[in-house]
Amino acid sequence: MAGRSSTQPLVEDPHELARDQRHLPERLVLWDETLRDGEQMPGVHFSPEEKLAIAEKLSEVGIPLLNAGIPVVSPEEAESVHRLAHAGLKAKVLAAARTVPGDVDAVIRSGVDHIAIFVAASQVHLRYKLQMTEEEVLAASVAQVRRAHEAGLHVAFVTEDTVRAPFPFVERLYRACREAGADRLVVSDTVGIMTPSTFRAFLREFRRRVEPTDWSVHCHNDFGMATANTLTALEEGVPAPHVCVNGLGERAGNTSLEEVVMSLEALYGYRTGVRTEALYELSRLVEELSGVPIPPNKALVGYNAFAHEAGIHSHGVLRHTLTYEPIQPERVGRHRLFVLGKHTGKAAVVEKLKERQLEATEPQLASLLARVKREAESRGKGASREFLARYHALFENPGLDEEEFFSWARELGVRPSRAPLPSPGVAGGAP
Repeated sequence: MAGRSSTQPLVEDPHELARDQRHLPERLVLWDETLRDGEQMPGVHFSPEEKLAIAEKLSEVGIPLLNAGIPVVSPEEAESVHRLAHAGLKAKVLAAARTVPGDVDAVIRSGVDHIAIFVAASQVHLRYKLQMTEEEVLAASVAQVRRAHEAGLHVAFVTEDTVRAPFPFVERLYRACREAGADRLVVSDTVGIMTPSTFRAFLREFRRRVEPTDWSVHCHNDFGMATANTLTALEEGVPAPHVCVNGLGERAGNTSLEEVVMSLEALYGYRTGVRTEALYELSRLVEELSGVPIPPNKALVGYNAFAHEAGIHSHGVLRHTLTYEPIQPERVGRHRLFVLGKHTGKAAVVEKLKERQLEATEPQLASLLARVKREAESRGKGASREFLARYHALFENPGLDEEEFFSWARELGVRPSRAPLPSPGVAGGAP
């Protein structure tokens, strides 16, 4: 068989097959939600000082827009937003508000230049959460968009659960808010039900009906497709995707910042303007301040993302990193790791010895390899099980202790209720 030509690439690029089907935006505005939706992850709380530290790092790595939070939530939240607005960050700072005058006024007082005004759009949200009609939602939205616009803010108008709302209402609502002064229109897959193909169809219909000049998407990860759906939106020309560091957020989280950035950089050849070599440092900072561990198998920033144990894989990577790594780990601030364990091969043992300038004979290598495998198989899992027990205790109920809560209720004289316990409405069970 003829050898490979020196001009033939080592790896064929399958993305070339779809290159002409993409319409990536000419400009990219990565909109980070770590400090707002990321903090809404159960059990996560950032102090004003912690929010500032994360915001400074986000700005430093090149994220152009970050959501500081909802200032009306609490005095501490208002302080955090105000502090970020006046921190002299290179990134633009945004704050969020419901379609309520007090919310919008709180954002105006905070000193930020950008506001995201949000309201629910689907029938299930209107009926069971807001208990408002479509006309009431439209009137409140237009009034608050106009209020923020007249105050000189850059206004993003967001609907929750956009993808499950009736399209005639979506069209009327967004058109009315754009006419009232909304600069950017945000489409949300609030419960993560979209697939790339259905989201593509939805976005094309939205573009046809609403004709947005500047728009954005907010995707959740309930079915594990937030990054894929966000990339689909980018392929459709949407310039301002929402992202969260480490994929933090409500329930299963939001679109992962690092996954979107590196997918664009490495798979699409699209320059994001982000200092990708600082992504791991950013990820670890958010891990520490959120208290939420990065899963070992998390893409790009997980501890195993560039770790190799299996002999075949280690041998391949030692011959050429492209065999089992799609990018060089240094691109995201990482280093390659060869793990000694049951599946280790001789090549990894040789490489480990080289780290200490050691060289073994073949019999010594065979003995070392046998010892590694034997020890890996014989050692118990006590330490990992102990860790998992503590992990479960912390994250199965990550909020405040319930018994402490009920003790507060008793202190206040709260009495037993005679009314039946409420139950959430479910499909087919609601009146």
